[in-house]
Amino acid sequence: MTLERRRQIATVCKYVVLVLVGILMIYPLVWMIGASFKTNSEIFSSIGFIPKQPTFDGYKAAMNGYGGDIDIWKSMLNTYKIVIPKVILTIASCTITAYGFARFKFKGHDFLFALLMATLFLPNVVLNVPQFIMYNGWGWVDSPLYLPLIVPTMFAQDTYFVFMLIQFLRNIPKELDEAAKIDGCTALGTLWHVIVPVLKPAMTSAALFQFMWSSNDFMGPLLYVSTPKRYPAAIFVKMSMDADTGFSWNRILALSLISIIPSLVVFFIAQDQFIDGVTAGSVKG
Repeated sequence: MTLERRRQIATVCKYVVLVLVGILMIYPLVWMIGASFKTNSEIFSSIGFIPKQPTFDGYKAAMNGYGGDIDIWKSMLNTYKIVIPKVILTIASCTITAYGFARFKFKGHDFLFALLMATLFLPNVVLNVPQFIMYNGWGWVDSPLYLPLIVPTMFAQDTYFVFMLIQFLRNIPKELDEAAKIDGCTALGTLWHVIVPVLKPAMTSAALFQFMWSSNDFMGPLLYVSTPKRYPAAIFVKMSMDADTGFSWNRILALSLISIIPSLVVFFIAQDQFIDGVTAGSVKG
């Protein structure tokens, strides 16, 4: 068997494995879409994703309000009142912080960077109690502006994104900074005119991660939002699970599908830059 023939067989095997893994990964989503058109009895009697007797009862029930002044559309609006500011502030603060650590040497640089990286190993759950006490003392709990969820992102609290942007910045030649300095750019001018355009793929990746994580965040709103009309979609979907009367699973699946559609749309629109941003920072060159 020739070397070229072996390569062709290896390529075919790789694609077969990738297709099979892709089917396994996407099947739960496809099943959820099909199951949202099934009746409750059919959901538990068939593993197939094509409904035998399609019904829109789940979507009709999903459109109904739950508990008065909250419904799926208001909860979606509440979700993006949190998500959009978090994404914008996260990208701004993490980019500035990463630029400072990657391009400047200052007193305590190594210690502060080590401290920053150490926070990656700190579980968020251990911070919930002290943070809640602090925000409650400030009167931020149940704020109409969702202050406990949004304000911390102004200070680069998401260490993972800072680290990811630092890794990407290490691949950008410092000669670009020096050329900008010769042309009269300040440090912030260099960041805005030179670094940010090159950093866009990594910034897009960080924005997408933050968008998806914030959209699916359950614990944060559960702790800091207590007024039903301010609940985001994650809390609203949980509210639809009424243990007293039994779950209408087609309704729950319909609500879940509606709530994730914006994340899917945003991901597919920006998937090319997302992949570039994730892979480019993995190799220092």
